[in-house]
Amino acid sequence: MGKHIPMRMCVACRTMHPQNEMLRFVKDTEDNTVKPDFDKTHFGRGAYICNNDECIAAAKKKNGLEKHFKCEVPRKIYEVMKGR
Repeated sequence: MGKHIPMRMCVACRTMHPQNEMLRFVKDTEDNTVKPDFDKTHFGRGAYICNNDECIAAAKKKNGLEKHFKCEVPRKIYEVMKGR
């Protein structure tokens, strides 16, 4: 019997992937800002995007993070994640 691998859905392509292969973003509950969570340890509501430039571009085009978090997200966040 294998170890359980948590799966998460990409906000851009809506496919499920292992959590450790995806980029995580978190909405800080104190100041209502969205930021990347590189080490996946921050507390708050999270959203995931596949770790590829196509999904990052699609999420930016579709306003995927804005829809998920129901708040405004700075466009530079998407640029920070490209190439990670």
